Amino acid sequence: MHTTDINAPSLTLGIETSCDETGIALYHSEKGLLAHSLYSQVKLHAEYGGVVPELASRDHVRKILPLVRETLDKAQTQPSDITGIAYTRGPGLMGALLSGAAVARSLAFAWQLPAVGVHHMEGHLLAPMLEDTQPEFPFICLLVSGGHSMIIRVDGIGRYRLLGDTLDDAAGEAFDKTAKMLGLGYPGGPEVSKRALQGVSDRYKFPRPMVDRPGLDMSFSGLKTYTLNTWLKAKDENDATEQTQADICRAFEMAVADTLRIKCKRALEQEGLNRLVVSGGVSANREIREQLTALMDKRRGEVFFPRLEFCTDNGAMIAYAGSKRLAAGQSDDLNFACQPRWDLESLTPIDDSVV
Repeated sequence: MHTTDINAPSLTLGIETSCDETGIALYHSEKGLLAHSLYSQVKLHAEYGGVVPELASRDHVRKILPLVRETLDKAQTQPSDITGIAYTRGPGLMGALLSGAAVARSLAFAWQLPAVGVHHMEGHLLAPMLEDTQPEFPFICLLVSGGHSMIIRVDGIGRYRLLGDTLDDAAGEAFDKTAKMLGLGYPGGPEVSKRALQGVSDRYKFPRPMVDRPGLDMSFSGLKTYTLNTWLKAKDENDATEQTQADICRAFEMAVADTLRIKCKRALEQEGLNRLVVSGGVSANREIREQLTALMDKRRGEVFFPRLEFCTDNGAMIAYAGSKRLAAGQSDDLNFACQPRWDLESLTPIDDSVV
C-alpha cells in the first residue's frame, strides 16, 4: 500500500464517470479546488428519454483525456505536479465506471502515482466541504439524487450510519418519471421544477408518503402514481392545459420537499443533532432548499448545501474525497474492480487527523 506524509501538500486529480457526466478536477490540500471541468451528455441521451449505458461509456472514453488536459491548463499546472489520482469506483453504470477507472489507473501507472477508487455517494456527501464554510462532524446528511434518497448520520469521513433509505423510487427518479408522464423534456427533474414555478400551490394537495408511520425510510412510487392519476383525470375532463400541468408539478414538488423536511426533522430529533447537510442532484431544487432552510432556521440549527454546480455529478467532489483517502495512505492495486452496487457503511473510516 502506498503511504504518504499527511502533512505534505498534495494535488489530487479527480475523475468522475458514474453515469452521463464526465467530471475532472484538481484539488490541492492547502489551496483547495484549483480547477474543474464538466461535460454533460444530456443532448446525447435526450432523444432516447434516458441514459443509454453503452453510449455513455463511449462518450466518457472520448472526453476524459481532453478534459484532463483542459483542467490542467485552467490550473496552470503539469502532470508532474499531481501527487495522486481519485476516480469513481461505484456505485453507477458499470461501463461508465470502467471507462473512468481504466483511464485513472493507466495515468497512475504511467505517472507512477497512487490511485484510489472513491464511493460516488461519499463524494456527494462531502461536496459541502469544498465551500469556505464547512460543516463540523457529526451531522445528519440528506443525500438525494436520481438513484438514491438516504438519511445518514455522519461522524467523520468513512463513519456513516444509514438511518433511512428509499424503499422504491428515489426522489430524483420520481421527478424524472413524473416529467415523462406529463410529457415534459429530458432531463425531467429540472423541467418539473421549472413548470412548478408557474403552478398554483393550493389547487392540488398530494399525499406525503410514509410520514404517518415511524421510521426514516422513504417511498415515492405511490406519489408518482398519484400524480399520474391526477393528470389522467385532467385529461378525461378536458383540462390537460399548461396551467394544470404546472399546478400538478407544483403539488408534486411540494409533496416531495415536505416529505423530506419531515423525515429530516425526525432524524435530527432521533440523533440529538442540529446540523444538517443536504447534497446530491436533487439538493439543487429550490423548494427543497427553502423548506429545509426554514426547518433549520426554526430549530436555530445549521444547514449546508453544496453550490449548485456541485450538486450534480462532478469531479471536484471525487478529487476532494479521494485526496483525504490518499492522505490516509489508501490506494488501489493495479488489479482494480468497479462496484456498481456499493454499501456506503462498508467504507473504511479515516483518522480525524487527516480531515
